[in-house]
Amino acid sequence: MQDPNEDTEWNDILRKKGILPPKEVPKDDEEEELALQQQSVVKTYEDMTLEELEDNEDEFGEDDEAAIEMYKQRRLAEWKATQMKNIFGEMVEISGQDYIKEVNEAGDGIWVVLHLYKPGIPLCTLINQHLSSLARKFPQTKFLKSISTTCIANYPDRNLPTVFVYLGGEMKAQYIGPLVFGGMNLKVDELEWRLSESGAVKTDLEENPKKQIEDKLMSSIRSSLPSGRSSDSDDDDDD
Repeated sequence: MQDPNEDTEWNDILRKKGILPPKEVPKDDEEEELALQQQSVVKTYEDMTLEELEDNEDEFGEDDEAAIEMYKQRRLAEWKATQMKNIFGEMVEISGQDYIKEVNEAGDGIWVVLHLYKPGIPLCTLINQHLSSLARKFPQTKFLKSISTTCIANYPDRNLPTVFVYLGGEMKAQYIGPLVFGGMNLKVDELEWRLSESGAVKTDLEENPKKQIEDKLMSSIRSSLPSGRSSDSDDDDDD
């Protein structure tokens, strides 16, 4: 009698018709095949995107759910990191119609720096230049500019330049008028320090650069005082 497990064309035909039972697979081969299948599944969802994992999660078994959830969280973290990295990188001009979308709906955890300006005002031009540099240095922060009266109707020129800082649509700081910025002597690192105090950027400056200038100024004032002042105090002591 012919062996039903023998690999012959006739036996294959009989197996297909159900006359012969399926060929028995040795236990060792069965375990090896199962291991290969499991490895294949793991490799499949390791290589999947977040969207692919969600689309195909019904095809995986219960044993794979924990691993798939882990990979989904990893993919989500990678996606968020990609979104946050170099997401902006330049200062963008907006109008009043863009305000709600670009500022109020900027997104959770997104810092927004908005400069209200007018062409022809030198300090506004200087601050636009500084903010453009800072936008490249801090791409995670959204830097915007808008002509004041297109963003806020009848906004007075005496309040320019104006810089508003927002987080999640909520105002966190405001800098209004030329005196706040110190006039045309404003340096980009001074503006960076001020924005870092509001939380809008994470500066690598160790101290306020303005403080160095103030210290030099005070030192200059002290050195210009009459030298006889100290001797006068000595005479008072003698009395």
